[in-house]
Amino acid sequence: MQADFRGSTALITGGTRGIGRAIAEAFAEAGANVAFTYRSSTDTASALVEAFEEQGTEALALQGDVADLEAAQAHVDATLERWDTLDVLVNNAGITRDGLMLRMKEADWDAVLDTNLKGTFNFCKAAYPTMMRQQQGSIINISSVVGTTGNAGQTNYAASKAGIIGFSKSLAKELGSRNVTVNVVAPGYVQTDMTEELDEETRESLLDTIPLDRLAEPDEVANAVLFLASPAATYVTGHVLHVNGGLAM
Repeated sequence: MQADFRGSTALITGGTRGIGRAIAEAFAEAGANVAFTYRSSTDTASALVEAFEEQGTEALALQGDVADLEAAQAHVDATLERWDTLDVLVNNAGITRDGLMLRMKEADWDAVLDTNLKGTFNFCKAAYPTMMRQQQGSIINISSVVGTTGNAGQTNYAASKAGIIGFSKSLAKELGSRNVTVNVVAPGYVQTDMTEELDEETRESLLDTIPLDRLAEPDEVANAVLFLASPAATYVTGHVLHVNGGLAM
């Protein structure tokens, strides 16, 4: 998607790989200042900042755990200190700890809910006062197709992603009067490091369930995020934009 975000600042959680990296790169290409969080891949984060700066984009890498509210506040504060504004927040960071619920450990439930759902809460809470004062802003939270359909072996992940949808709709009602939009992008299966590990039989079986007969590319999800953050979507809030190739309709 062609969009002009020059003079705007975007903060993306989990921005060094997969969908998050594609989102960060899309905002950089559109001219935004880009801050992104990462947990442990310091070399990757540094290389990404360097790549952005070489193309003329100001960038900021922020290390920490999205499940930590104080860290989330510190990351938002650091972004504001650098650029004085926060126009777009994309909550993308997420993990999986799959397994049938019968054998699921409490720690696996807690880790997924803390990262995926609480992490989204943490950054929205940290950004809330600034966007209210600005009287403008766009929050896009990344859910998943399984947040609406469910998936065996992913009760924790599906619960976290369904929670993001309800959370986002409620937050959209809170912030609407301040000209702040809150929307959700719910991807299906995306061509990332995780899906590349699938064996051929599993991959073919998966493709049989997708009408478009292919996995999404990360930049196709990023394009949906850019649209929701752009002036083309100023009257869209509380919406769930499905990017799943027809997997769920």
